Amino acid sequence: MHNKTEALTVNRTLGYNQEGDRLYRYKLVGNKLVEPKLLFEIKAPRPSNNLGVQHHGGEVLIGPDSAVYFGTGDLEGEGYGVKTKAQNYKDGNDEPDGRAGILRVTQDGKPVGKGILGNTYPLNLYYAYGIRNSFGMDFDAVTGNMWVTENGPNYGDEINLAEPGFNSGADILFGMSTDYNKLQNLVNFEGKGKYSEPEFVWKHTVGPTALKFFNSDKFGKEYENDIFVAGFNKGDIYHFDLNENRTELILPGPLKDKVADKPSELKDIIFAKGFGGITDLEVGPDGYLYVLSSGKIFRIIPKN
Repeated sequence: MHNKTEALTVNRTLGYNQEGDRLYRYKLVGNKLVEPKLLFEIKAPRPSNNLGVQHHGGEVLIGPDSAVYFGTGDLEGEGYGVKTKAQNYKDGNDEPDGRAGILRVTQDGKPVGKGILGNTYPLNLYYAYGIRNSFGMDFDAVTGNMWVTENGPNYGDEINLAEPGFNSGADILFGMSTDYNKLQNLVNFEGKGKYSEPEFVWKHTVGPTALKFFNSDKFGKEYENDIFVAGFNKGDIYHFDLNENRTELILPGPLKDKVADKPSELKDIIFAKGFGGITDLEVGPDGYLYVLSSGKIFRIIPKN
């Protein structure tokens, strides 16, 4: 951000009195966050139990354009009778309300120019849509392109290249599109939105979380500006090379079809393993990769 004394946080109130998801901007004074400013809010249904609604998404980034990008899940909308066009329900009973997308606002919480999908609020905030639940998002420093992870139900976890107006296909499609009828029935907002196939799919869920471009040479030139993706279920970190124009992943052997059909096919892309549930990856000021897992922070450094 331009002002280094400010920070962005997402607040989620869980439980019976759940109010939904909120994006705040705070001022950082000393070691304290003060003067919260509400930038965005989604109202969520109140569940009939104390478990709370799931599928909140959660990543928050400042983009190359200095706008704030943040991911929102579908808040289990269908289960509570909420079927919006942002969830790819053509005949849904609700207009987009901020869920199931990657939204973009100014640092004051305003729309960024003309809306990509439409001009009515909050549709004009959507950068991408059709997202069930995403915990990983980063910009390629070389191209400025956004890449995101997507959590499927119990199959079809994804890595996607998310260009403006990107439709990830949920809550209708997960993984590669094999159902022609579903593909034809996706919402496209009068051609302004566009579905594209995932760049990588785990057929058996790994719970992908953080996605990070490694803009450092601390692991050698062969890793510089490559993608690292964390998996929550087994605590693995996956490494991906990109092709020359950086729009596709270079995948070895049985993964050339962009689908990991079984866990044994992942061995050539596992960079590190055994961390437990990983929730975040960051490149530190020292150029090394930091891992947040089970309340602990690890630093990965070369052996030599």
